[in-house]
Amino acid sequence: MRSPSILWTALVGMALLGATALQAIGPAGRVGASGDAAAATATAPRRVAAEGRVVTYPGAEVRVGSDRAGRIVAVRIVEGATVRKGDILAVLESDELAASVAAAAARFAEAEAEVRLAELTRDRRRALVAERIAAPHDLDQAERDLEIARARRATASAETSRLQAQLRKTRIVSPIDGTVTVRAVDPGETVEPRDPVATIADLRRLRVEGEADEADADAITVGAEVEVSADGYPGQAWAGRIEEVADSVTLRALKPQDPGRPTDTRILAVKVALSEPTPLRLGTTVELKITPRR
Repeated sequence: MRSPSILWTALVGMALLGATALQAIGPAGRVGASGDAAAATATAPRRVAAEGRVVTYPGAEVRVGSDRAGRIVAVRIVEGATVRKGDILAVLESDELAASVAAAAARFAEAEAEVRLAELTRDRRRALVAERIAAPHDLDQAERDLEIARARRATASAETSRLQAQLRKTRIVSPIDGTVTVRAVDPGETVEPRDPVATIADLRRLRVEGEADEADADAITVGAEVEVSADGYPGQAWAGRIEEVADSVTLRALKPQDPGRPTDTRILAVKVALSEPTPLRLGTTVELKITPRR
């Protein structure tokens, strides 16, 4: 039988061998795990973070103003209402101008009658001259009277058209199809030329104006895929694609959501087309995750 000291020595030796083997395997195992992580990082697509704001396409948002001074007598819109091109948004007081249009139309009718009479007189004089009953001078006089009558008719017509154009300006209409996003006047208010009356936007034509850090300029290219998200819609994101990239780097225009971020950094402006319908409202601040094209 072996002595207890010999058995104890053998057990200690086996333990040391096991520890040595584990020590040898351990670093290799850790190196393998690090290599897997590095490989996963290498295969994961690079994504560039940026911020942006939902806007309309050029021409899809119009600030409508008054073309003439006057008192608002009616406002036919509310914010959120849908309007068509040519719909009346507001009406200016126009009683006096309408009376002027009526008077001008009457003067045009009178001038028209004078032209018809002058034409008859000219024709009669021409016949009399042909029969040698009247002198050529009488025909010349009739021709001159007809020219004067026609000039007066043209003047009356132009004045009528001018006043009618002014009268039309008392009806402020929508220049596009869209939604009323701002109503700026109420009945009874007095406006001056170019004073705002309403803002109309075509909310079917929205995109994102984004700002990416200039350090990521190499990753910002037309056609790059973009993921759009907003704080008001947690857990949701929408697909987009860069359709325009600025030719130069500029100062930041958007206020960063993180108050700790600098506001004087230089950025590269991008325009992002939304690839699917979204519930995002005009003016919403959004976050962008841009995947560079390979």
